[in-house]
Amino acid sequence: MSEEESPAQRVAIGISFGNSYSSIAYTSGEGKAEVIANEEGDRQIPSILSYVSGEEFQGTQAKAQLVRNAKNTVAYFRDFLGQDFKSIDPTPCHHSAHPIQHESTVAFKIKDKEDDTENTVTVSEITTRHLRKLKNSASDYLGKNVNAAVITVPTNFSDAQKDALSKAAKDAGIEVLQFINEPVAAVLAYDARPEAKLADKNIVVADLGGTRSDVAVIASRGGMYSILATAHDYDVGGAQLDEVLMDYFAKEFLKKWKNGGDPRVDDRASAKLKLESEAVKKALSIGSSANFSVESLSKGFDFTCSINRMRYETISSKVFATFVRLVLNVVEKAQLDPLDISEIILAGGTAHTPRIASSLASAFPESTTVLAPSTSATAINPSELAARGAAIQASLIQEFETEDIDQSTHPMVTVTPHLARAIGVLCISSDESTGVFRHLVEAETPVPVRRTAIIATPREGGDVLVKICEGTRVIKVTKPEPKANGKAADDSDDDEDSDESDEEEELREKTYKVENVLAEAALKGLSKGAKVELQINVAADLSCTFFAREVGGKVAVRGGWKAPGKA
Repeated sequence: MSEEESPAQRVAIGISFGNSYSSIAYTSGEGKAEVIANEEGDRQIPSILSYVSGEEFQGTQAKAQLVRNAKNTVAYFRDFLGQDFKSIDPTPCHHSAHPIQHESTVAFKIKDKEDDTENTVTVSEITTRHLRKLKNSASDYLGKNVNAAVITVPTNFSDAQKDALSKAAKDAGIEVLQFINEPVAAVLAYDARPEAKLADKNIVVADLGGTRSDVAVIASRGGMYSILATAHDYDVGGAQLDEVLMDYFAKEFLKKWKNGGDPRVDDRASAKLKLESEAVKKALSIGSSANFSVESLSKGFDFTCSINRMRYETISSKVFATFVRLVLNVVEKAQLDPLDISEIILAGGTAHTPRIASSLASAFPESTTVLAPSTSATAINPSELAARGAAIQASLIQEFETEDIDQSTHPMVTVTPHLARAIGVLCISSDESTGVFRHLVEAETPVPVRRTAIIATPREGGDVLVKICEGTRVIKVTKPEPKANGKAADDSDDDEDSDESDEEEELREKTYKVENVLAEAALKGLSKGAKVELQINVAADLSCTFFAREVGGKVAVRGGWKAPGKA
């Protein structure tokens, strides 16, 4: 291993490299993922670099330079990696150094040397400098030289972008063990908790960042994750909430200082307005009110204003509604119903906003758990999810040889057949209409798979026919019965308003429609109230075997069916 460290010499961490913020995490000796604070004490480190007289600033210190040194401050550059200049959207860089075309890549013209000469620095070099700083912060904290990492990326990160990120990391002295999708890292962070229970479920991960929002529907089956659908919206994120507050405070400023000019027009005033609006947004995520205060906001006029959460939620209602629509659209794209979703995991800095969590809770049934700080006491900090998941994955694979890691993540291994329909069982003792379908293997489960279940049989016992069937999930809608109109005249006026408000909603429930019968077996002479143990094994070629026996019995019935297309 010439270029990579040997497994024994690796010190690996998890890196969440975002457009707005980055985080680093490691796994302790007890197997718990912990996010590392940098030298300034920040666990969410702004992905920003700034240069003053050749001195490099990063993180919070660099972010402060957006007001007075914007042209030499580089921000929101992650998505430019591996991209052609014509395909990028430079809008987020309005308040910082603007990207330019340089040969076949994206670059920035900044004064990053002591002699104050303007240099062209590629986005790859900017990324290398940022990753090197994260690496050094982690090394200082751990007291060891960090030399490897698992890095999170969006689900739509192309191979070219991954190659560019891998090269930048290598130049920073970091061996990339694996790229892991951000929503998968978020799910892994929750599933790795000691109290977590492994179950088959469909999960929505809504990663609400500063400049973009990414939503994914993930099928979790026995600890294996399959991404069913994704969506990416570059016009929905924390920046839109910042803009709402910027407009609000700018209008309030103009009311107070009519000769102060519009702070949104002047670049310096606009940068001050944006930074303080973002701070107010964060304060309103944990408190009921917040103060906006900027010295010399525009034309020398100081400005102070307060806003409460209710007012903030009112003026931002359109943005919140857009978040909810985005999530519902991805669920529909995955050909699922809100009733199919077991959990919604909110990730990213914007996910701290309580109104987003409550809006999603209202849009989904009560059976869906929304994991966010404002709705669940056990929720993990949304800003730390990706880094924690990456650190857990790093701890699992850092002792393997590089070739073994590459082979285990090759598409030939990771891309496996999935079941299109659920597989379940019908236990019938007399009339087939009395059988109740119970699903054992959910649709979208990767194969091979094994499931075992204990199934209750009809109370009377006797002979029971066990049918292994495919089932399709359907949503049963029950409309409320119309109320009787025979009310007394004197009651009608009093109850008119209450009747309208108490109008019952239609009842929606998830059920299964039995499709093909794959196999069947008969169990004879079951005792009254007996239970049947059933095990189903689906092979990689979709062939299947099963056995069924009475619990406590010694005789088992076996059966199966061949793979489709095989004689």
